[in-house]
Amino acid sequence: MSHPHLATLIGPAAMLLVLAAAATDLHSRRIPNWLTFGAWLLALPVLMATTGALAGALAWAGGWLTGLAMFLPIYLLRGMAAGDVKLMAAVGAWLGAGMAFDIALAAFVLGGAWALAWALLRRRGRELGRNMLNILRAPGGWNPDRCKPGALDPSVSVGAMPYGIAIAAGTVAMLFASA
Repeated sequence: MSHPHLATLIGPAAMLLVLAAAATDLHSRRIPNWLTFGAWLLALPVLMATTGALAGALAWAGGWLTGLAMFLPIYLLRGMAAGDVKLMAAVGAWLGAGMAFDIALAAFVLGGAWALAWALLRRRGRELGRNMLNILRAPGGWNPDRCKPGALDPSVSVGAMPYGIAIAAGTVAMLFASA
């Protein structure tokens, strides 16, 4: 038996999730596993209750996989932390594949603009350009050895950024745009 009246809670629940994640990411530069895993687990029964067992489970799985797939390659290139990937998967679990895709794109745009401004304000534009050229010039394309722990010199980074804020901004923007 489905309870469609619960569907009105999905958007606010997703907003609460990303705002909590952004706050912890800003404060400690971490998004805790209890928050992301808890969100994954809670989203499944809520979606199943709102749309039916099969439709809810499929929406949950499709959204989770889409969120994961959008951010995992960047994590593998050491462009973001694992907490960001898990958060995007959790957002997808709550909001479905289509919305996860749109939110990831919005987060990329907002996060990219923020990262550029962050690097330029910290006078690290030259390092940012050098890092981008090194990624583009990698012989043979992507090299998994560059992604192993310790393979990259942390001094070449232009600085860690709490990307949970970009995910939160993208989520809130897309939820309001779709309303």
